[in-house]
Amino acid sequence: MYKGIAFVTLVAALLVSPLQSQQGEWKQLFNGKDLSGWRHVGPGGMTVEDGLIRTHGGMGLLYWTGGKFGNCRVRVVYKMRDHNDNSGVFIRIPIEPREAWMPVHYGYEVQIDNEPEKSNEDEYHVTAALYSLTKPLARPGKPGPEWNTMLITLDGPRTIVVLNGATVTDYTEGQPVPPKKFDFEPERGTRPNEGYIGLQNHSDNDIVFFKEVAVQPLH
Repeated sequence: MYKGIAFVTLVAALLVSPLQSQQGEWKQLFNGKDLSGWRHVGPGGMTVEDGLIRTHGGMGLLYWTGGKFGNCRVRVVYKMRDHNDNSGVFIRIPIEPREAWMPVHYGYEVQIDNEPEKSNEDEYHVTAALYSLTKPLARPGKPGPEWNTMLITLDGPRTIVVLNGATVTDYTEGQPVPPKKFDFEPERGTRPNEGYIGLQNHSDNDIVFFKEVAVQPLH
């Protein structure tokens, strides 16, 4: 009887431990009080109001100064002030930003904009797509003031974006992307497996609030 229990326990441990070893602890990058660990570049700015990061003006970028991230999950919880507002979550920024346009051209912007058609842009510019690069697999973005949860997985050269439980983007470096249509769209080309992350403040007319920014190692 003892041997049987021990065997079952051993099998259970072997089944559970690989899963546990692949999941790290979530690290909160926003403390809910101030912007410690963050730095802003470009026009406009961000403040903390009622425990939320609020965008002002733009176009600028608030980035995490604590180093690069790769092989991880990034969880961002946000809401638009109005029915639709514009912002973005930046990933794979190759070097520490000193202005707002380098991240646009050489990192990836995970877009926040539920209605790009109203700005004469197509679905490649919709929420949770890699801005102007990937066609969305779904359009689950919620209008303001509802909360949205974005989960970005950086798995080596692969980027997966799940918004409100629906997969919108699944892109691996080297897959085809459409040519540039506008000068303000990012340069095409390979992005690094690891990079800085940031939040965009887009304009005076686009107000977005961020409640959570957290990172979890994949392994």
